[in-house]
Amino acid sequence: MNVIQFISRRYLFSKKHISLISVLTTISIAGITVGTALLIIILSVFNGFFDVIRGYLLSFDPDIRIEMADEPGMLFNPDLMAQIQNHPEVVAITPYVEGKAMLVFQNGRNEVLGIRGVDSGAESFIGRLRENMGSGNFDLTVQNNRPGVIVSETLVNRYRLNPGDEIAMLSPTGMRRALTQFSAPRASRFEVRGTYNMHQIVEGDVVYVDMAAAQRLFNMRNEITGFDIQLTDTDRAERVKTDLEEILGPDFRIETWYDLQKPLYDVMYLEKWGSYFILMIIVIVAVLNIIGSLTMIVIQKKRDIGILISMGMTPKKIKKIFQSQGVQIGLIGCGLGGLLGIGLSLAQKEFSLFKLSSSFIIDAYPVAIQFSDIAIILSGTMVLCLLASWYPALRAASIEPADAVRDE
Repeated sequence: MNVIQFISRRYLFSKKHISLISVLTTISIAGITVGTALLIIILSVFNGFFDVIRGYLLSFDPDIRIEMADEPGMLFNPDLMAQIQNHPEVVAITPYVEGKAMLVFQNGRNEVLGIRGVDSGAESFIGRLRENMGSGNFDLTVQNNRPGVIVSETLVNRYRLNPGDEIAMLSPTGMRRALTQFSAPRASRFEVRGTYNMHQIVEGDVVYVDMAAAQRLFNMRNEITGFDIQLTDTDRAERVKTDLEEILGPDFRIETWYDLQKPLYDVMYLEKWGSYFILMIIVIVAVLNIIGSLTMIVIQKKRDIGILISMGMTPKKIKKIFQSQGVQIGLIGCGLGGLLGIGLSLAQKEFSLFKLSSSFIIDAYPVAIQFSDIAIILSGTMVLCLLASWYPALRAASIEPADAVRDE
């Protein structure tokens, strides 16, 4: 049997009587258990919210978006599309046209909105929009000389629109031409074919039209705004972005799904790790109890330590005895806290025990357990426990045998 481990357990968990040291040790273990469990649960909930928001935004955002770095548009280039499509991680690529236009209503109410021209044949991207369709049908074709348009439920409720209603759009190009030519602005007319339902996670409504209609609206002819790319794995977007930057060069701006909503994702990460450091205070309080309990053990066992040193045990081994006690407290607390945190997180994920008090995209707190987070929590806690045992171990190793016997 390892002598160091045997002595450290004997000092830490004495079965003879319940002392103040035993109480402090129990409190330390309980504090580490609670702190570790809370950290795992809270970070798992933050991960769950991140996955929910990301999954919802990816219904409208691509994995990667390519645009010109310094120009608002680019010439449509099939060879460039083929070059990008050759990347092994690229599943689909589709061009799009994007810009701002003013919606003009007969009652005098006008509103500037984002207009997005999409390729109706790109099912990999259009399928996401179809899944969020409300009333009407997804139809952007030209019927009765009117191209179709898909608007959000927010606009429908705001202006009381219905499928089949006609709306007019006026682009900045049309307004500028009217001012320079001293003529009435020419508006493009569209027919509402359907609506989509999108919670306002990010501000701004988007109106969807066919790409050819958007090119006519913005007078872009054979130009497009950029390309949307779908990958085999969304989490590999950064790696693919690096590859495409080498292929396309500095003239193009390449953004991943994270870059497109960077402020929102950054805030979510900041909240997650801010909560981590705040909740670590619970663990730190428990660690302070470890310092107190181990220091009291050193004082109480001063004579025993002196005898061990006089029998030939080196100060280094004495130090290891008390460091081992800190490690044992950390292992017990981390083990119990890890099991409790993972167990409650899995229960919430499976049974939705805790509901959200207000209306949201989901009705219960989402949970996503990431083992990298668990590793950070457990390793951080163990490091703190080991550091907590450093002072008592150093004090025990500095005891002189003669002084220990004389004081006794």
